[in-house]
Amino acid sequence: MSERPLRVVVSPVMYNERGKTERVLERLQEMLRENPAYAVRIVDDGSTDGSLATIQASGLPYLSHPQRMGVGVAVRDAIEAACAEGSDVVVIMAGNDKDRPSEVPRLIARVQEGYDFVIGSRFLPGGRYDNTPRYRVLATKFLHPSVVWLTTGRRLTDTSTGFRAIRTSVFRDPKIRLRQDWLTEYDCEMYILYQAIVRGCRISEVPASKIYPPHHLGYTKMKPFSGWWKMLRAFFWLRLGVKS
Repeated sequence: MSERPLRVVVSPVMYNERGKTERVLERLQEMLRENPAYAVRIVDDGSTDGSLATIQASGLPYLSHPQRMGVGVAVRDAIEAACAEGSDVVVIMAGNDKDRPSEVPRLIARVQEGYDFVIGSRFLPGGRYDNTPRYRVLATKFLHPSVVWLTTGRRLTDTSTGFRAIRTSVFRDPKIRLRQDWLTEYDCEMYILYQAIVRGCRISEVPASKIYPPHHLGYTKMKPFSGWWKMLRAFFWLRLGVKS
């Protein structure tokens, strides 16, 4: 008897991405045409720039927060919805056109090999990080992976990317508690990675693209230093037992 195909849901997380939302939706539609077995659920974190109307007009399934609640809450909601509907894999990705939905099958192929958590790495051979500011390349290529290695002992090439495919079975572990007050921002994604490492999940990386949009559309909502600390502090807090 052949194995049942994985039920995959792809969830871009968006907040005020007008000017980029349209292209993300086009790429998602293209992905669905090539991979009709996949599902999509967009999570909008209370956008106020009119981009929600664009999402609604696309006909793609979505969740919308009544107000901004934080990227961590949006990621949590995407995961919880995937688990509730019986999806096998949830793919989290940026909703600002940095990630490429066409590369989702690359992550899923690795999951099908038996991995629980697959990261799309811009720094592996075959990956891309076009138009990325130099200071951000230095931080994401060297600083972030070093912190992960120091706190968990695991060497990975791209620990700050949000482009990840995760088996929903990972979240059956009662010690992975996404509904904590401190997991409303970037901490949530870092918390999930830390827990996946220390709880022995099978983790792998595949080459992927992280292409920054033209500067006039806005590079990113993450601020240097303060934004990095919001990502990195979770590893220190968890390693020191300050958080759990």
